[in-house]
Amino acid sequence: MNVTRLSAASVAAVAASTVLLLSGTAFAHVGVQPVGPAEKGGYATVNVKVPNERDNASTIKLEVSFPTDHPLSSVMPQPVPGWTTKVTKTELDKPLKVHGKEINEAVSKVTWTGGKIGPGEFQQFPLSLGQLPEDADRLVLKAVQTYDNKEVVRWIEEPKEGEEEPQSPAPVLQLSEPAGDDHHGASGDEAKSDGKEAAKVDDAAHESGETASASDAGSSDTTARVLAVVGILVGAAGVAFGVLAGRRRTS
Repeated sequence: MNVTRLSAASVAAVAASTVLLLSGTAFAHVGVQPVGPAEKGGYATVNVKVPNERDNASTIKLEVSFPTDHPLSSVMPQPVPGWTTKVTKTELDKPLKVHGKEINEAVSKVTWTGGKIGPGEFQQFPLSLGQLPEDADRLVLKAVQTYDNKEVVRWIEEPKEGEEEPQSPAPVLQLSEPAGDDHHGASGDEAKSDGKEAAKVDDAAHESGETASASDAGSSDTTARVLAVVGILVGAAGVAFGVLAGRRRTS
């Protein structure tokens, strides 16, 4: 009886451990997260998040591969302290045209080595990506994680819409629709309207300046006339004073 109970308890423990192991594998996997928007046809900064899933080993190497059906003309890794980065490029069968220039090769893989992600830790590896494709809703970035005990985990299974998440899903970068031209500047009509308003302001300022100038001129002319009259009066008073003084001397 005790043996039966022990066997049942053992089976339950194994089942619980299996569930925890599978759930950990399903959720604590290598992923990619955009920093801000990742718009179609634009550029984006992303973080490749790498958790350590082992209790007795450390992650010492990460490889991220980029899709060949939607090659990226620019993949720039940000330095991560303690890690060495290697960028691998591949020649393209069909050149890309980016900003009027022809690109004959694209980054196919980025590898990080030299560092260590210990048990219970994770590390983020920042990347600048572009130009993102305009005819795709997502980018699948396959990753390979290597531990210091020689274990290699390949996160390369592409998730399918409507299906359960695979055992080792590849990181997926979801792309959004462009936000439009609002953040790039005013439209043509808005620019014209702004130009007209600016012209009105300039005309008003010009008219105001002319009015002020005319007013200043009028004021100056009036002041000159007053001063002239005062001068004449002062002169006449001086003459009169001279005549009176002469008569007094004569008397």
